[in-house]
Amino acid sequence: MNVNDFDFDLPEELIAQTPAEKRSESRLLVVDGMNLEDKHFYNIIDYLNEGDVLVLNDTRVIAARLFGEKPETGAHVELLILKFEGKTAECLVGNAKVVKLGTELSFGNGKLKAVCTHVGEEGLRNFDLVFDGIFLEILDELGQMPLPPYIHERLEDKERYQTVYSRVQGSAAAPTAGLHFTPELLEAIEAKGITIAPVTLHVGLGTFRPVKVDNVLEHKMHSEAYTMSQETAEILNDAKQDGRRIIAVGTNSVRTLETVMSKYGTFKECQGNSEIFIYPDYEWKAVDAIITNFHLPKSTLIMLVSAFMGKEAIDHAYKHAVDSKYRFFSFGDSMFLKARNTK
Repeated sequence: MNVNDFDFDLPEELIAQTPAEKRSESRLLVVDGMNLEDKHFYNIIDYLNEGDVLVLNDTRVIAARLFGEKPETGAHVELLILKFEGKTAECLVGNAKVVKLGTELSFGNGKLKAVCTHVGEEGLRNFDLVFDGIFLEILDELGQMPLPPYIHERLEDKERYQTVYSRVQGSAAAPTAGLHFTPELLEAIEAKGITIAPVTLHVGLGTFRPVKVDNVLEHKMHSEAYTMSQETAEILNDAKQDGRRIIAVGTNSVRTLETVMSKYGTFKECQGNSEIFIYPDYEWKAVDAIITNFHLPKSTLIMLVSAFMGKEAIDHAYKHAVDSKYRFFSFGDSMFLKARNTK
C-alpha cells in the first residue's frame, strides 16, 4: 500500500482560513457509497434516527503556543506544548538549536519559566516548569491558540477553535468535526431521540503530520490520551446489543471507540493511549457512521475514511468536493459517511 495512493490535488484557495460565519451553516457532503448529496450542516439532523448514539469528543484546546526568551542572551524562542503533567511538559521548540539540556526559558516577564531536561529529535524537548498558581490559567493569559500550519490568518475569537461542548482541557488541536454543532442543533438532536455520549481524546499535532514513508505499513502512528466513562460505555454497549447505530463525530472519536473495542472486546470505563492506525482492510469493530471534515493528502486520517467508505467512494467524494469548491481542513466543511463499506 503506497502513500501516493492517498494523494490528491487541492487548490490552495480551498483551504479555509477562517471559520464559517455561523457554525451550522457550513456545507455538508453526505456520502452513501458512490451517491452524494450537497447539504448544509444543519441538515445533519435529517440523517440521524431515533435510537442512534452520537459520540462527541469533549476535549478542550489549551492555549499551548508560547513565546519567550533565553534570559542570558535575549534569544526569542517559541514553544508548543504537546503534553503536560504537574510541572513537566513535552514541547515542540520552534528555534530548537538554541535550547539545549539545562537551558532556561522565561515567559511573561518570568511569570512562567521552563528548564530543559531532555533533548529529543525533530525539535522535541522536555521541560521542568516553574510557576505560581494554576498552570492552565497562566496558559490562558500568556499563550495563543496552536492553529494548524496551513492556517495563516489570525483567529479573532479563541472560542471559534473550540467546540461548544468542549470541557476537558488538554488538546493541542481542536476536534474539528465538532466545530459545526451549535447548542440549538444539539438540543434538537436530543429532542429527536438521539443519545449524545461524550468521550475524551486529547488531540496532538501528530494528527496533521503527513505519512513520510512510501510503504504505509511502515508508518509509526502517534499516541493520544483518551478516557471513556462508565456512563458512556453503558450507552454504547446497549446500542451495540440493540443493533442501533453508533455515529462518531470526528476521527478522534473513531480512534477512541475502535481502540477500546479492539483492546477489550466491549466498551468499558477506561483510560489509556491510542496508537491505533486505521487504513484500508481494517476490520471495523465499533463505528457505524462518521461525521468528519475533509483531510490532508497523504495523512493517516484520509486513510481512515478510505478504510471506512472504500477508497473508490472517498476518491469520488473528494473530487466532487474540490469541483464544488467545498472548504477544506480544520475550518472547512464536513462530510457525513452514512455507512461503512462492507465489501
